[in-house]
Amino acid sequence: MALVESFQLPEENSLTEEFLEQGYVVRGVENIEALDEIRHQVVVLACDHLGCEMPDDEGEFLNHIYKVVNIEKLNDLRMAIYGAINTHSWLRPTYYSLARNVIDALVGNELAMQNKINLSIQLPDDDSSLLGIHSDSFSGETPFQVVEWVPLIDVYDTKAMFLLPPEANRKYIPRFKAILEKGGMDLLWTEVKDDLVWIEVPYGKVLIFSPNLLHGNIVNTTGETRWSFNCRVTGLFTPYASTAKSLGGFYLPITTKVVSRVGMNYQAPEGLDG
Repeated sequence: MALVESFQLPEENSLTEEFLEQGYVVRGVENIEALDEIRHQVVVLACDHLGCEMPDDEGEFLNHIYKVVNIEKLNDLRMAIYGAINTHSWLRPTYYSLARNVIDALVGNELAMQNKINLSIQLPDDDSSLLGIHSDSFSGETPFQVVEWVPLIDVYDTKAMFLLPPEANRKYIPRFKAILEKGGMDLLWTEVKDDLVWIEVPYGKVLIFSPNLLHGNIVNTTGETRWSFNCRVTGLFTPYASTAKSLGGFYLPITTKVVSRVGMNYQAPEGLDG
């Protein structure tokens, strides 16, 4: 039958249901050559900063970066790579291309994207690079967004990030303030730890998750280093929760359609306001 009963494609329905149930989806990157090149550029910048030769195996080099940099020098390395790679005009479009179809299906196709791509490096047994349990929407972020999270190596076990699924969030969020007032973050961790999901993301895959859900990481005890990029993406015309995290500053338009551009520039003749 040629008639259509749904505005969404079947694959979009499946993706939507998975995201609503889990709070995240993991998919293969849509442009593996681009991811390989991004990782290569990171290795080039790391070697330049550290004064070492380019490795034969870039994944192994990143996994065992602790052999050439200690915890005290780690943030200098991270900031050098972060600053240099974010100067390239290709970075944000290329990063978006890694999960374009998934993001478009979940968020929309007129989008705004964080103005820089964040880089995280977590050495084994390093407690100085932790991002404790939190929700982005608690700190002035728009709730109308996803995070595109891409590892540069295989991520698993304590090397991964954790997330509290939607059903568990609905149970704890109404009690969030009371829990913190009673016992702080330690009590919150005790309350939620058994409900957390640790998200395994092999190299070559991308994690898209809702940062409204409680999430974070703990000390990495795997014996390998975690390298990951993350960036927030939201609908162009969705509400922005704060001046600090608003459109034109923290977020920049990336896929504005021509009809929206025409409409935003339209001026009605005087006297025809209605």
